[in-house]
Amino acid sequence: MKKTVLSLFAVAAMGSLAMAGGDMKNVVPAVEPVVAVPAAAEHNGFYAGVGLTAISARDASFSVDWGGASGHQDRLGNVSLIAGYNFNEYVALEGRYTTSFAHEDSMEMDGWSLFVKPQYPVTEAFSVYALAGFGGVILDGINGVVTDVDDTDFQWGLGLEYMVTDDISLYADYVWAADNMDGLLFNGAKSIDVDAFTIGVNYLF
Repeated sequence: MKKTVLSLFAVAAMGSLAMAGGDMKNVVPAVEPVVAVPAAAEHNGFYAGVGLTAISARDASFSVDWGGASGHQDRLGNVSLIAGYNFNEYVALEGRYTTSFAHEDSMEMDGWSLFVKPQYPVTEAFSVYALAGFGGVILDGINGVVTDVDDTDFQWGLGLEYMVTDDISLYADYVWAADNMDGLLFNGAKSIDVDAFTIGVNYLF
């Protein structure tokens, strides 16, 4: 009788272990959810833009005066077109063309530039940059004023850029377009300086 009871107890215990083992096989381990992290916007590739440029063209012996006209300076309002290529977030190549739409009745200007553009992203949206390259300046007199400048020079500049969206940015920069450039200015000066301050918008393709 004892043997029978022990046998039944052993069978019951083995059955319980078997059932426990089966339950363990059916347990599905918990899987942590995968959170997708959006990739940062790529700023590589082509871009193009337009800007409004304030120009100071003057006798090289005088400093720029944005506040008013003088007998040694003429201020111009230009529209500037930009096309460039971002090789990565740190280096770009950029070309510019500018032409006058407003002037102080003595001259008008056309110009072109080709820049290497080192840039540094301070944040994901905001960056600073430099411009270094070569360009040409053409100044012609109007309304009977004698002005004749058509020369090329080293050009450099500094600027800021802010990404409004993934594709659109606003920028502002200063460019030294001519330093003691040869030519003839309306007041008889033969060495000319040209500064340009531009604000505009770029579209990244």
